[in-house]
Amino acid sequence: MCGRYYVDDETAKEIEKIVRSVDEQLKREAKDIHPTESAPVLVSSESGIKCEYYKWGFPGIMDKSLVINARSESAIEKKMFSEAVEHRRIVIPAAGFYEWNKHKEKSTFTRRDSKVLYMAGVYSRYDDGNRFVILTTAANESMKPVHDRMPLILDKDDIVPWLTERSKTEAFLAKVPCQLERTTEFEQMTLF
Repeated sequence: MCGRYYVDDETAKEIEKIVRSVDEQLKREAKDIHPTESAPVLVSSESGIKCEYYKWGFPGIMDKSLVINARSESAIEKKMFSEAVEHRRIVIPAAGFYEWNKHKEKSTFTRRDSKVLYMAGVYSRYDDGNRFVILTTAANESMKPVHDRMPLILDKDDIVPWLTERSKTEAFLAKVPCQLERTTEFEQMTLF
């Protein structure tokens, strides 16, 4: 059994190449990703971290619904997600994500300090291929005006540990995401 391992400069450079490749791919494929569609995800493999395409959403009970998110606080305890959290963690890169408030007004959320945000997720294998869900957590201050939940956002330095270090999983699941930038497609008007 391997009791210790290391990451050298070459490994770090290779990870940077993968992240740059994903960044470039996202720029070329600029589009909204909807549940049931395939999307790029980062996964750990024997040869390192690679980008693959998985479908968004687990089939629900008796295949009558689609589960697209999992609560980070309880995912380890839920039968549908526990094994995936244990063994099949992924990172979903995105330029941003949308959320609607109770008035059905759409907001776009992005990172203030980066062009790419990295959402934590897990995947499972199904007859039609690998499928993923996005892990969510309680909303931070930047998200609370719109919704009480938000994706579990990872920092760039969190990617490798999230994907490869099982011993840190619970700490990541309890992580408070960074503050995000919010933009809206509407302008708030006042009468006075």
